[in-house]
Amino acid sequence: MKELLVVANRTLGGKKLLDAVRARAASGDVRFRLIVPQSKPSTGLVIYDDAVRESAQVRVDLALSAVSPEGIDARGPVGDPDPFLATMDALAERRPDEIILSTHPATHSGWLRRDLIERIQNASGLPVEHIVTDLEQEGLPFKVTLVIASKTSSGEELLEHLQKKAADGGTQPEGLGRHVFIAVIPLQDGSGTAPREARARLAAMLDRLHAAELIGSGMIGDPDPYTAAINALELFRVDDVVISTLPNERSGWMRTNLIERIRHATSAKVEHVVVDLQANTTAAPAAAG
Repeated sequence: MKELLVVANRTLGGKKLLDAVRARAASGDVRFRLIVPQSKPSTGLVIYDDAVRESAQVRVDLALSAVSPEGIDARGPVGDPDPFLATMDALAERRPDEIILSTHPATHSGWLRRDLIERIQNASGLPVEHIVTDLEQEGLPFKVTLVIASKTSSGEELLEHLQKKAADGGTQPEGLGRHVFIAVIPLQDGSGTAPREARARLAAMLDRLHAAELIGSGMIGDPDPYTAAINALELFRVDDVVISTLPNERSGWMRTNLIERIRHATSAKVEHVVVDLQANTTAAPAAAG
């Protein structure tokens, strides 16, 4: 079986890259290995290693979700933050027949400014196909909703809102054919148990999304929900943002005017979903962490 190594980060999911993968898959018995280098956001006093790694894992999860329904054999780990080292690590593990490398246009690509294509060609001796994806002009072939939630992440009101968004969007002509949801669960505080509690909430929320046949992945974020949201908006291209909170009088996020602050920080539409955990007993296990 022929193996192709696909190296991509923020352009992953672009139509040109998806089309190239589909064309290769249609030409014969091909297996794809995906490498996504980690990217650090520029916002926040502390960059959490788990959040950095999980943001790359989100891209991997969603990319595999895009091609698996089409019968395309693909798998992929998260790679080193340096795209050259990430590629060399993948080559050391198993040598592919060809490399496909996806970047932004030259004017916006840090990878191209570091001569990444030539360095990989010289170091590997393999053919490298370069695919340029201009997400600002082309967009993505599916809609992406960023979901920011913590205690209310498994609330019925939130799930119903996301289900309605997916249904209202209908089917897309390319890509995943439906909405994609990226969940961000901010750490509650700086305690040692905060990452475990955030991951438990994230796992519970993703389980509910998948049970509802919604495509989603997610990550933990900065303890400050505003910083967590801004980091995610930097790392991912999204069409809209859904922020879920407790009712006004019980929500620390509402007391800090989080909704309006994020609205001022992005051109994407921002929606607010209120979840009353006291009135919704089914959300209690997630609220307990």
